[in-house]
Amino acid sequence: MIRTLKHLFIYFLITSFTFIGLTQSARAALVGTEQAVSSSAQDSRANINAALDRPEVRGKLEALGISKADAQARVAALTDEEATSLNSKINSLPAGGDGILGALLLIFLVLLVTDILGLTKVFPFTRAR
Repeated sequence: MIRTLKHLFIYFLITSFTFIGLTQSARAALVGTEQAVSSSAQDSRANINAALDRPEVRGKLEALGISKADAQARVAALTDEEATSLNSKINSLPAGGDGILGALLLIFLVLLVTDILGLTKVFPFTRAR
């Protein structure tokens, strides 16, 4: 009895896994080049405007004598190619904390190696030779 229930359950699972892909459907449509480029340019402008809304960027622009309205007008006047290029440059810039983290990691590794070699005694978890 239990064996037939197991077989019935296994057959049910095999059938359901077989037909699970047939029940899902996806729709695809052609996207024109102009639509793709304008969508990308709109996203780029939105990302640039979001960067301009950050307080540190706004403060730096004001220190240079550029108002927020002037900066947004300049972003709106960019061509699609310029907006996409500027957005890619903004996204490729390193974050401000990258150098500090690397320096701290380097200092930690130098102290750890010198501690293991017995030249210093900074970390209690290492044994000097």
